This record gives sequence, structure tokens and C-alpha cells, in this order.
Amino acid sequence: MDTFHREEKQPLSTETRWKEKAETVIIGGGCVGVSLAYHLAKAGMKDVVLLEKSELTAGSTWHAAGLTTYFHPGINLKKIHYDSIKLYERLEEETGQAVGFHQPGSIRIATTPVRVDEFKYQMTRTGWHATEQYIIGPEKIQEMFPLLNMNKVLAGLYNPGDGHIDPYSLTMALAAGARKYGALLKYPAPVTSLKARSDGTWEVETPQGPVTANRIVNAAGFWAREIGKMVGLEHPLIPVQHQYVVTSTIPEVKALKRELPVLRDLEGSYYLRQERDGLLFGPYESQEKMKVQDSWVSSGVPSGFGKELFESDLDRIMEHVEAAMETVPVLRKADIINIVNGPITYSPDILPMVGPHQGVRNYWVAIGFGYGIIHAGGVGKYLSDWILHGEPPFDLIELDPNRYGKWTTTQYTEAKARESYGFNNIVGYPKEERFAGRPTQRVSGLYETLESKCSMGFHAGWEQPHWFYRPGQDTQYRPSFRRTNWFEPVGSEYKQVIQKVGVIDLTPFGKFTIKGQDSIRLLDRLFANVIPKVGFTNISHMLTPKGRVYAELTVSHRSSGQFLLITGSGSELHDLRWIEEEAIRGRYDVDIQNITDELGVLGVAGPYARQVLQKLTSADLSDGVFKFLQTKSLKISNIPVTAIRISYTGELGWELYHRREDSAALYKAIMNAGEEEGIGNFGTYAMNALRLEKAFRAWGSEMNCDTNPLEAGLDYFVKLNKPADFIGKQALKQIKAEGLKRRLVCLTLTTDNVDPEGNESVWFDGKVVGNTTSGCYSYGVQKSLAFAYVPLELSQVGQQVQVELLGENYPAVVTQEPLVLTEPTRNRLQKKGGKDKI
Repeated sequence: MDTFHREEKQPLSTETRWKEKAETVIIGGGCVGVSLAYHLAKAGMKDVVLLEKSELTAGSTWHAAGLTTYFHPGINLKKIHYDSIKLYERLEEETGQAVGFHQPGSIRIATTPVRVDEFKYQMTRTGWHATEQYIIGPEKIQEMFPLLNMNKVLAGLYNPGDGHIDPYSLTMALAAGARKYGALLKYPAPVTSLKARSDGTWEVETPQGPVTANRIVNAAGFWAREIGKMVGLEHPLIPVQHQYVVTSTIPEVKALKRELPVLRDLEGSYYLRQERDGLLFGPYESQEKMKVQDSWVSSGVPSGFGKELFESDLDRIMEHVEAAMETVPVLRKADIINIVNGPITYSPDILPMVGPHQGVRNYWVAIGFGYGIIHAGGVGKYLSDWILHGEPPFDLIELDPNRYGKWTTTQYTEAKARESYGFNNIVGYPKEERFAGRPTQRVSGLYETLESKCSMGFHAGWEQPHWFYRPGQDTQYRPSFRRTNWFEPVGSEYKQVIQKVGVIDLTPFGKFTIKGQDSIRLLDRLFANVIPKVGFTNISHMLTPKGRVYAELTVSHRSSGQFLLITGSGSELHDLRWIEEEAIRGRYDVDIQNITDELGVLGVAGPYARQVLQKLTSADLSDGVFKFLQTKSLKISNIPVTAIRISYTGELGWELYHRREDSAALYKAIMNAGEEEGIGNFGTYAMNALRLEKAFRAWGSEMNCDTNPLEAGLDYFVKLNKPADFIGKQALKQIKAEGLKRRLVCLTLTTDNVDPEGNESVWFDGKVVGNTTSGCYSYGVQKSLAFAYVPLELSQVGQQVQVELLGENYPAVVTQEPLVLTEPTRNRLQKKGGKDKI
């Protein structure tokens, strides 16, 4: 494989055809754009047009190091990596074009005990996937990579089938495939303007003439910001400089019988692989030393930039070069023959942005790829499936372009990109927090009051209390794979809510209002549940056409035809886009407003919640008058609120929606009023423990685009017999008729100093049979607790299984849920005189 032939100029596109109408126009001819053209055309879409401003692979593709790996620390992206590699394995045979694909495997090196823990943590997260992955010992590592200095090596994480591919050849093979299936790839054809038409189609202007497209896909690499600006969007992207070094022939490498596996030295923060008879290695330097190309953000990418590189800067990466020389000593004698320093695009969190964009119709993105080569194949397939079938083929919420919003400023993007680049190889802990660029403008009215009292978590730009400090306790951020410094404080907060009354800041919720003459009809079409009566609230799910759970919201019918919809912070624009699209598609006469930033929310929960709030209002809060799931407008301490009697803790409680500027005054009034009841704060960690004991499901964990509501145990909220033909209804009837293959169950575990948190492997009879979805320590039953998907035959109460945590399989048992009854249920049983059951 040759890293250097890629500067050669391609012949200009020999394509003389031009299409004035296209189903899909893809803007950008790097490996991602070309992969999408290939997949759409192969799946049978007619009139796929790709427009490239200069030549294919110009930008970041041509100079990439071309690494391919099955490994990803996340869950969903493993599928993207898998699909990419499986495609690259067969591409040469399918297209007749060599792709230079090498698969010697890869080894991540652990030189510290905490890295070994991380590898064990990653093993349980991979066990229930198709990916092959093993922890291997020093002897096996030495055998596979004989040139390694083994002094500090404790273990390796080994993925067979990993390797590297020539990005230029890969793109050319995908292009040949795309043309074979009928796509038109046109270059040079820069897009000069994009005009949205009233029917949702696009007018795409180029020097060759216009194209009318049913949809456009921005796959423009580091020009993606420029394309975004044409449609009025500021994409949070920034080009960073990434260098890799190539050596001349090294005799010890030349003498090897087989190609070395790709090596990732995580403490040294670099990757290293064989390049012909020499080595190639690329470091990720610290956020202080790395370089962002910020001038491109402020003044745009230089117009002629295509296959250029930046000046190399060896000093910037010298400490990594020295680390590599210590780990692979033959590097000391090697001559450097090339240093490649090229631009790659980073989003704030290093993950690309893939999918349709909220607020602009029929505008899709596939941008922000820091690792475009390994993502290209899988993302092309994923997007093609979504475009053709109207729903994502699997859950990939972490790549949703709508995870960013107006709060994502250029300063934030730069600070985060620096951090993400510098943190490329840091230990990936559960519940990780990263602090650059915070806080954003999204702070609740309580931020200043609470900031010094608690550990804040970051949720879609918002700061929200995770747990509160206790006097004399360690307040540092101490992430760990085991129980850590928040374990006991969270236990105290749990007790606070169970025994007295607690207050939680829920401002990050996504909040929308829907009104208009078709509002009831629209919601009846969107939701599987019935529409609540005026003055009431319910929990409702939006399903995809295939019957998967696209979203979970609480729906409050405030006055006739006027609704307040609430969703989780991470789903705000994800859900809004789905609602808006259906409103346009069905031509519903409705007014939809996103009021997320205007409203603050306080949750008050616990046995004394009513007693405390009643002191502050003339409205009657008694059980008979303000029933569970009722919603009312009232004044608390003279502050107007919309109060909903609901609490994710499952205890007696209210959520109080109010103007964001009133949050501090409302909080203060409630805290003062609750002094004699012993009121206190609680955060989201305690809330999670409370909701798990009550067997409340969470969207994104127990249910998402990979699950149907029946296997998730949401039957109560799905009304298959309601007259309206809600989205997914027919699919769900079929799923029900065919019978479920797996079910969500509640497990209690016997563990030591470690608790489940979700995505761990569930074992039975020596085999992985399922996965956990979320978990924590139950302060109520004093055991670990998890939700898990298991095959139907293992879902009976009393069934014993095992859950893998940090390399050990802990005994677990399927338990009758809920572990703790909710307050409304306890109330009902008490009225029936069934105290013995409680």
C-alpha cells in the first residue's frame, strides 16, 4: 500500500451528462459522500447526483492514514465500524478496483492497572455485539508484535480484522460502484447557492447549471460550514491539524514474516502501523499543544484549498515521538521520509453529525468526521437506509446533528474540539464529564445558587446537578469503574426524598407547545397513547413506521386543543424535528413552539411535598382535588406556575413549570417553606436510583429505535384499539401477532464494589444471551439493580443469570417489578385497606 501516490491529479470527470432533476444531491466527493452515493444507487434510488467542487478525495480523505478498527468505546458506533469493514472486505471483488485493504488486526496497549479495568469494562460492552474482541496477555502481545519493548505492558485489547486501507483507492472503488449502479458523480462542480422551494425541494446552483433536488446531503468535509451557511445554519465544526510520520525501510520490519498488527499506545497517545517495510505513526498531542485552524472558521476555507497540506511541526509532537521510540525501539534508528500535516474536521465531541436537520426541510448532513475512513462505509449504508425507509435503521442518537443548538457558539466549538483531540486516548470512564467550554449560555436560574454545592453534569448545553456535596466529604470529580466519592452522598439524597422532601432542578427538559385546530388530530397520529383529557397529563410514545420507540414525552392538555409536551434534554430537537415533519407531511393546521429556553422547571418530591407547597399557595393540593397526573395553573409564593402532579422518583411530587427568570425566587420560597420538614436538594443520580426501583423505563436506555414498546414493557401506554391510525400501529399489530423474542426484565445482582450502569453482557449457561440497559445501586433493597433484555424463555421471575462487570460474572436474578411501589399505588392499596401488601 502506498501513502504517497495520492497527490497525483485525477483526470477531470469524464462525465458529460447533466441532470436537471435529482432525487438526492450529495455535496462533497470525499469517502463519506461517495459512500452515500454508492449505497443509495445500489439500493435502487434513481437520480443520485454527487457534486464535488474540485476532485474526488480532495480535502481530508486523500491524506488520511486510513486506519480501520472494529473497536469503538460507544455502543451504537460499533455497528457502523462493523458495516464499514464488512463492505471494504468485499468491495474489490464487487467493483474490480483494488482498495489496498490490510487486516493484520490491532492491539491497544495497557500499561497501567486502570487501563486494564477499562479493557474489562469494554469487553462486557462488546460481548453482546458481533465484533470480535479479546483481552490478551504480554506473551501473546510479544508474539504478535515482536518489536515491542515489553517493560511496562500489562495487557492488550485485541481486535482481529482491524487494519488499514488506502483512502484514495477506497474512494475510487466506491465511485466505480456508484457509477455502475447509475449515480452521476460530477466534478469539478462547486455548489454556489442553495435555495429552498416552497414544496420542500431544493434549487442547487452550480457553474454547470442548476439541479432541482428532493433532498440535499451536506457531505462537504471542512467546507461543510460554508454549505451550512447557504441554508442559514452555523454548523459547529472546526478544522484541526493532525500529523503523522512515515519512516523509510527498517531492516527489522522488512525481515518480519507477516505484517505487524496496528498498535495503539494509549498512554503515549499515538497509533503506529506498518507502512511497506517501514512504520507510520500518528500522535494526538495535548489540548495545549494541538493546533486548530481557527482562521478557517472566522474567514472561511481558502477558496483553492484542495490537496494541500500544512507545514509540518515535529516539535509539537516530539514527546509522542520519544514515547513511540521507547515503546518500539527500532524507530530510534529509522529515517523519517515524510511528515503529513493535514486538516481534519472536528465537531465539539469528536463524533460526526449524521441525519436530517431540524428547522430546514429535506436538508441532511454527514459532516464532522474526525475518523472518516472507518465511518464512511457504515454511515453511507445507515443514511441510505434512513433516506429510503423513513426511519433510522438502528439507534445512533449520539450522531444526531440536532444534539447541538443555538447555544453551540464558535468559542465553545473550539474549546471542545481542542479538548476532544487532546483527550483522544484518555481513559473512558462511566459517567464521564468534560469541562472545557462550560458553562454555555444554557444555565438555569438556579445555577449561581447551586454551582458551589454540587457536582454538575452537562446535558444538551445545560448544567444540571448530578449530586450534592455533604459537609466534610470529598467534592472532587473522581471518575471510576467502581463505587466512588458520590456513592454515599447519593444515598443520603435518596433517603431525603423517601423520608422527607427533596427539590431537583429539571430545567434542561425539552419543552414545546402545540395548539391550533388540528392539534388533537396531529397528536393522535403521532402518539400510541390516547390524548389526555383537558387538565390531565399522560406519558406517550412516538413510534417509527416499523414500530420502534422514536421518543417518549409527557403530554399535558392545558386547555382545549392546547398542549405542553415535555421530553428529555438530549431529545429536544430530535423530537421536535419528527413532530414538525409529520405536521408538514399531513398538512395539519397547528402552531408548534419550542419554549425550552424560556421555562425553568423545579421538581418537588417526597412524603412532605404537599405539606411544603401548600404553605405557598391558596390552591387546594389535597389528593382528592389535585389528583395524580392532573395539571393546573396556579401561583406558588405569588409566582405563576403550571403544576403537574407527576414525579420521575415515583414518590408524591409535582413538577413546577415557570418563567426561567423566576427560578431563583421560586426555589428560595420552597426551601424556606420546607425548613421544618427538613427539605433538601437532590440530583439526577439519586433520581435514577429512585426511578429504577419503581421500574420506570428511560428513553435512550430501556427503549429507543432498536426496541419496540411491547418488549420494553410499555403495553400500558400503547393503545392499539384507539381509532386513530398512529404511526407504527400496523407494524406493532404484526409484532404482537408474531410474538416477542425477548423481554425487558428487572435484575437484582449480588456484587461487591461495582454496580451495573447499562450495556453490560448478560450470560447464561456459558453464553452471552442479552444486555443490561441501565443499572445502579438500590439504596432501598441494598443490592445492585439493572434492567436487561433477555430471551423470552429466560424472562420468568426467579430465573438466574449472570452479569459481566469488570471481567467477572456476578450472579443475578429476574425479580418481580417494581422493587418499590409508587406513591399512587401505595395510596390506592391503603384506601383498599391493603396495608399488609405495601
